[in-house]
Amino acid sequence: MMTYGMQLPVQSQSTIYAEPWEAEAGGPADLVEIARAADRLRFAYIASCDHVLIPPDLAPAMSATWYDPVATLAHLAAVTTNVRLLSHVAVIGLRHPLLTAKQYATLDHLSCGRLILGVGAGHVRAEFEALGVDFERRGAVLDAAIDAVRALWAAGGQLPGPVQEPVPVWVGGSSPAAVRRAALKGDGWLPQGDPRDRLPAQIGRIRELREAAGIERPIVIGAIAEPLYVGEPSWPVGRRTLHGKGEAIAESLRAYAAMGVGQLQVRFRCRSRGELTDQMEAFAGEVAPYLD
Repeated sequence: MMTYGMQLPVQSQSTIYAEPWEAEAGGPADLVEIARAADRLRFAYIASCDHVLIPPDLAPAMSATWYDPVATLAHLAAVTTNVRLLSHVAVIGLRHPLLTAKQYATLDHLSCGRLILGVGAGHVRAEFEALGVDFERRGAVLDAAIDAVRALWAAGGQLPGPVQEPVPVWVGGSSPAAVRRAALKGDGWLPQGDPRDRLPAQIGRIRELREAAGIERPIVIGAIAEPLYVGEPSWPVGRRTLHGKGEAIAESLRAYAAMGVGQLQVRFRCRSRGELTDQMEAFAGEVAPYLD
Protein backbone atom coordinates (compact mmCIF):
# COMPACT_ATOMS: atom_id res chain seq x y z
CA MET A 1 0.00 0.00 0.00
CA MET A 2 1.28 3.46 -0.85
CA THR A 3 1.81 5.81 2.03
CA TYR A 4 0.86 9.46 1.61
CA GLY A 5 2.17 12.71 2.99
CA MET A 6 1.91 16.40 2.26
CA GLN A 7 3.88 19.58 1.91
CA LEU A 8 2.68 22.05 4.52
CA PRO A 9 0.93 25.20 3.30
CA VAL A 10 1.80 28.70 4.56
CA GLN A 11 5.50 27.89 5.20
CA SER A 12 6.33 28.38 1.52
CA GLN A 13 4.23 30.52 -0.78
CA SER A 14 5.48 30.06 -4.31
CA THR A 15 2.82 31.06 -6.84
CA ILE A 16 3.30 27.66 -8.50
CA TYR A 17 1.30 25.93 -5.77
CA ALA A 18 0.22 28.27 -2.95
CA GLU A 19 -3.49 28.90 -2.50
CA PRO A 20 -4.67 32.53 -2.15
CA TRP A 21 -5.75 32.11 1.48
CA GLU A 22 -2.21 31.28 2.59
CA ALA A 23 -0.97 34.86 2.14
CA GLU A 24 -3.33 36.05 4.89
CA ALA A 25 -3.04 32.96 7.08
CA GLY A 26 -2.23 33.05 10.76
CA GLY A 27 1.12 31.32 10.38
CA PRO A 28 1.89 29.29 13.54
CA ALA A 29 -1.76 28.63 14.44
CA ASP A 30 -2.61 27.37 10.97
CA LEU A 31 0.48 25.18 10.78
CA VAL A 32 -0.24 23.64 14.17
CA GLU A 33 -3.83 22.76 13.28
CA ILE A 34 -2.84 21.27 9.92
CA ALA A 35 0.00 19.28 11.48
CA ARG A 36 -2.34 17.95 14.17
CA ALA A 37 -4.84 16.94 11.50
CA ALA A 38 -2.12 15.11 9.55
CA ASP A 39 -1.04 13.33 12.73
CA ARG A 40 -4.58 12.29 13.61
CA LEU A 41 -5.40 11.17 10.06
CA ARG A 42 -2.25 9.02 9.78
CA PHE A 43 -0.49 10.98 7.06
CA ALA A 44 2.99 9.51 6.75
CA TYR A 45 4.76 12.88 6.86
CA ILE A 46 4.47 16.63 6.78
CA ALA A 47 7.11 18.53 4.84
CA SER A 48 8.75 21.94 4.95
CA CYS A 49 10.83 23.64 2.22
CA ASP A 50 14.18 25.43 2.41
CA HIS A 51 15.25 28.75 0.93
CA VAL A 52 17.53 31.21 2.70
CA LEU A 53 17.23 34.13 0.28
CA ILE A 54 14.95 34.86 -2.67
CA PRO A 55 16.34 37.70 -4.81
CA PRO A 56 13.98 40.49 -5.90
CA ASP A 57 13.83 39.32 -9.51
CA LEU A 58 12.50 35.90 -8.47
CA ALA A 59 10.24 37.03 -5.63
CA PRO A 60 7.14 37.77 -7.78
CA ALA A 61 6.97 34.08 -8.77
CA MET A 62 8.64 32.35 -5.85
CA SER A 63 7.54 34.73 -3.06
CA ALA A 64 9.85 35.80 -0.27
CA THR A 65 8.00 33.69 2.33
CA TRP A 66 9.98 30.56 3.16
CA TYR A 67 10.02 29.37 6.76
CA ASP A 68 13.19 27.71 8.05
CA PRO A 69 12.59 23.94 7.91
CA VAL A 70 14.43 23.00 11.12
CA ALA A 71 12.59 25.59 13.19
CA THR A 72 9.24 24.79 11.55
CA LEU A 73 9.49 21.03 11.90
CA ALA A 74 10.78 21.29 15.48
CA HIS A 75 7.82 23.50 16.38
CA LEU A 76 5.41 20.98 14.89
CA ALA A 77 7.18 18.01 16.46
CA ALA A 78 6.06 19.38 19.83
CA VAL A 79 2.37 19.24 18.89
CA THR A 80 2.33 15.88 17.08
CA THR A 81 3.11 12.30 18.00
CA ASN A 82 3.40 9.98 15.02
CA VAL A 83 3.62 11.90 11.75
CA ARG A 84 7.12 12.02 10.31
CA LEU A 85 8.96 15.29 9.65
CA LEU A 86 10.41 15.74 6.16
CA SER A 87 12.62 18.51 4.85
CA HIS A 88 11.50 18.76 1.24
CA VAL A 89 14.09 19.65 0.43
CA ALA A 90 16.94 21.01 2.54
CA VAL A 91 19.69 22.62 0.46
CA ILE A 92 22.33 21.29 2.83
CA GLY A 93 25.18 22.38 0.57
CA LEU A 94 24.51 25.96 1.69
CA ARG A 95 25.63 25.11 5.22
CA HIS A 96 28.67 23.48 6.79
CA PRO A 97 28.02 19.74 7.34
CA LEU A 98 28.78 20.14 11.07
CA LEU A 99 25.88 22.57 11.35
CA THR A 100 23.53 20.42 9.26
CA ALA A 101 24.37 17.29 11.25
CA LYS A 102 23.86 19.10 14.56
CA GLN A 103 20.54 20.70 13.65
CA TYR A 104 18.90 17.66 12.13
CA ALA A 105 20.24 15.23 14.76
CA THR A 106 18.69 17.46 17.41
CA LEU A 107 15.42 17.50 15.49
CA ASP A 108 15.41 13.70 15.28
CA HIS A 109 16.22 13.50 18.99
CA LEU A 110 13.48 15.93 20.03
CA SER A 111 10.89 14.25 17.80
CA CYS A 112 11.76 10.75 19.11
CA GLY A 113 13.05 9.56 15.76
CA ARG A 114 10.62 11.04 13.24
CA LEU A 115 12.99 12.89 10.91
CA ILE A 116 13.32 12.20 7.19
CA LEU A 117 16.17 14.31 5.81
CA GLY A 118 15.19 15.30 2.29
CA VAL A 119 18.04 17.00 0.43
CA GLY A 120 18.51 18.76 -2.88
CA ALA A 121 21.19 20.64 -4.79
CA GLY A 122 19.33 23.96 -4.98
CA HIS A 123 18.70 26.23 -7.96
CA VAL A 124 18.79 29.85 -6.78
CA ARG A 125 22.22 31.25 -7.65
CA ALA A 126 21.80 34.31 -5.43
CA GLU A 127 21.53 32.13 -2.31
CA PHE A 128 24.83 30.45 -3.04
CA GLU A 129 26.55 33.73 -3.82
CA ALA A 130 25.23 35.37 -0.64
CA LEU A 131 26.59 32.50 1.47
CA GLY A 132 29.88 32.20 -0.38
CA VAL A 133 29.19 28.74 -1.85
CA ASP A 134 30.15 27.85 -5.41
CA PHE A 135 26.89 27.55 -7.36
CA GLU A 136 28.51 25.72 -10.27
CA ARG A 137 29.78 22.98 -7.94
CA ARG A 138 26.56 22.58 -5.99
CA GLY A 139 26.07 18.96 -7.06
CA ALA A 140 29.52 17.90 -5.89
CA VAL A 141 29.07 19.93 -2.71
CA LEU A 142 25.78 18.14 -2.00
CA ASP A 143 27.36 14.72 -2.58
CA ALA A 144 30.12 15.55 -0.13
CA ALA A 145 27.64 16.98 2.39
CA ILE A 146 25.51 13.82 2.38
CA ASP A 147 28.56 11.68 3.06
CA ALA A 148 29.84 14.05 5.74
CA VAL A 149 26.54 14.27 7.63
CA ARG A 150 26.14 10.50 7.65
CA ALA A 151 29.74 10.08 8.85
CA LEU A 152 29.24 12.62 11.63
CA TRP A 153 26.10 10.87 12.83
CA ALA A 154 27.82 7.47 12.76
CA ALA A 155 30.83 8.79 14.69
CA GLY A 156 28.68 10.00 17.57
CA GLY A 157 30.83 13.01 18.32
CA GLN A 158 27.92 15.44 18.45
CA LEU A 159 25.38 14.97 21.21
CA PRO A 160 22.50 14.54 21.29
CA GLY A 161 22.73 12.23 18.32
CA PRO A 162 19.81 11.13 16.19
CA VAL A 163 17.49 8.45 17.56
CA GLN A 164 17.28 6.63 14.25
CA GLU A 165 20.17 4.51 13.07
CA PRO A 166 20.34 5.48 10.31
CA VAL A 167 18.24 8.56 9.62
CA PRO A 168 16.64 8.08 6.19
CA VAL A 169 17.97 10.44 3.52
CA TRP A 170 15.68 11.12 0.57
CA VAL A 171 17.18 12.87 -2.46
CA GLY A 172 15.10 15.40 -4.37
CA GLY A 173 15.29 16.39 -8.01
CA SER A 174 14.57 15.03 -11.47
CA SER A 175 17.65 15.99 -13.47
CA PRO A 176 19.94 13.14 -14.59
CA ALA A 177 22.41 14.11 -11.85
CA ALA A 178 19.69 14.14 -9.18
CA VAL A 179 18.32 10.77 -10.29
CA ARG A 180 21.82 9.29 -10.18
CA ARG A 181 22.39 10.79 -6.71
CA ALA A 182 19.11 9.34 -5.46
CA ALA A 183 19.99 5.93 -6.85
CA LEU A 184 23.50 5.78 -5.41
CA LYS A 185 23.18 7.77 -2.18
CA GLY A 186 19.51 7.91 -1.27
CA ASP A 187 17.15 5.91 0.88
CA GLY A 188 14.36 7.60 -1.07
CA TRP A 189 13.73 9.67 -4.19
CA LEU A 190 11.62 12.83 -4.30
CA PRO A 191 10.95 13.77 -7.93
CA GLN A 192 10.31 17.42 -8.69
CA GLY A 193 7.49 17.93 -11.14
CA ASP A 194 7.77 14.75 -13.19
CA PRO A 195 4.48 14.07 -15.00
CA ARG A 196 3.08 10.57 -14.83
CA ASP A 197 4.29 9.56 -18.25
CA ARG A 198 7.90 10.39 -17.36
CA LEU A 199 8.04 8.50 -14.08
CA PRO A 200 8.44 4.92 -15.38
CA ALA A 201 11.63 5.79 -17.25
CA GLN A 202 13.01 7.67 -14.24
CA ILE A 203 12.20 4.79 -11.88
CA GLY A 204 13.73 2.34 -14.33
CA ARG A 205 16.90 4.40 -14.44
CA ILE A 206 17.17 4.37 -10.64
CA ARG A 207 16.81 0.60 -10.59
CA GLU A 208 19.42 0.18 -13.31
CA LEU A 209 21.94 2.35 -11.49
CA ARG A 210 21.41 0.58 -8.20
CA GLU A 211 21.71 -2.84 -9.77
CA ALA A 212 24.92 -1.86 -11.56
CA ALA A 213 26.35 -0.56 -8.28
CA GLY A 214 25.33 -3.68 -6.37
CA ILE A 215 23.08 -1.75 -3.97
CA GLU A 216 20.54 -4.11 -2.41
CA ARG A 217 18.99 -2.00 0.35
CA PRO A 218 15.46 -0.81 -0.48
CA ILE A 219 14.70 2.67 -1.74
CA VAL A 220 11.44 4.59 -1.30
CA ILE A 221 10.20 5.91 -4.64
CA GLY A 222 8.09 9.03 -4.34
CA ALA A 223 5.83 11.05 -6.60
CA ILE A 224 3.87 14.28 -6.35
CA ALA A 225 0.25 13.73 -7.34
CA GLU A 226 -1.88 16.09 -9.34
CA PRO A 227 -3.89 18.57 -7.24
CA LEU A 228 -6.84 16.84 -5.58
CA TYR A 229 -10.35 17.69 -4.47
CA VAL A 230 -12.35 14.90 -2.86
CA GLY A 231 -15.98 15.31 -3.96
CA GLU A 232 -17.51 17.62 -6.52
CA PRO A 233 -16.30 21.19 -6.02
CA SER A 234 -18.70 24.12 -6.25
CA TRP A 235 -15.90 26.38 -7.46
CA PRO A 236 -13.36 26.16 -10.29
CA VAL A 237 -10.48 23.98 -9.14
CA GLY A 238 -8.63 23.81 -12.46
CA ARG A 239 -8.68 21.25 -15.21
CA ARG A 240 -5.64 19.33 -13.90
CA THR A 241 -7.27 18.69 -10.54
CA LEU A 242 -8.40 15.14 -9.82
CA HIS A 243 -11.84 15.35 -8.25
CA GLY A 244 -14.90 13.24 -7.67
CA LYS A 245 -15.74 10.26 -5.49
CA GLY A 246 -13.04 8.78 -3.34
CA GLU A 247 -12.95 5.41 -5.11
CA ALA A 248 -12.52 7.08 -8.51
CA ILE A 249 -9.66 9.25 -7.25
CA ALA A 250 -8.04 6.19 -5.69
CA GLU A 251 -8.31 4.27 -8.94
CA SER A 252 -6.44 7.04 -10.71
CA LEU A 253 -3.78 7.26 -8.00
CA ARG A 254 -3.20 3.51 -7.98
CA ALA A 255 -1.48 3.98 -11.34
CA TYR A 256 1.44 5.42 -9.37
CA ALA A 257 1.74 2.24 -7.32
CA ALA A 258 1.78 0.20 -10.51
CA MET A 259 4.86 2.18 -11.60
CA GLY A 260 6.67 1.34 -8.37
CA VAL A 261 5.82 4.46 -6.35
CA GLY A 262 5.78 3.77 -2.61
CA GLN A 263 4.91 7.18 -1.21
CA LEU A 264 2.68 9.82 -2.72
CA GLN A 265 2.78 13.50 -1.86
CA VAL A 266 -0.72 14.92 -2.06
CA ARG A 267 -1.91 18.50 -2.38
CA PHE A 268 -5.50 19.70 -2.05
CA ARG A 269 -7.23 22.61 -3.69
CA CYS A 270 -8.81 24.68 -0.95
CA ARG A 271 -9.94 28.19 -0.04
CA SER A 272 -9.24 28.15 3.69
CA ARG A 273 -7.56 26.19 6.43
CA GLY A 274 -10.90 24.66 7.30
CA GLU A 275 -11.50 23.46 3.76
CA LEU A 276 -7.97 22.02 3.69
CA THR A 277 -8.44 19.98 6.87
CA ASP A 278 -11.85 18.86 5.57
CA GLN A 279 -10.16 17.66 2.40
CA MET A 280 -7.49 15.87 4.41
CA GLU A 281 -10.24 14.15 6.39
CA ALA A 282 -12.09 13.18 3.22
CA PHE A 283 -8.93 11.81 1.63
CA ALA A 284 -8.05 9.72 4.68
CA GLY A 285 -11.57 8.34 4.93
CA GLU A 286 -12.68 8.02 1.32
CA VAL A 287 -9.52 7.65 -0.80
CA ALA A 288 -6.71 6.16 1.31
CA PRO A 289 -8.53 2.87 2.08
CA TYR A 290 -8.54 2.09 -1.65
CA LEU A 291 -4.85 2.78 -2.30
CA ASP A 292 -3.70 -0.81 -1.86
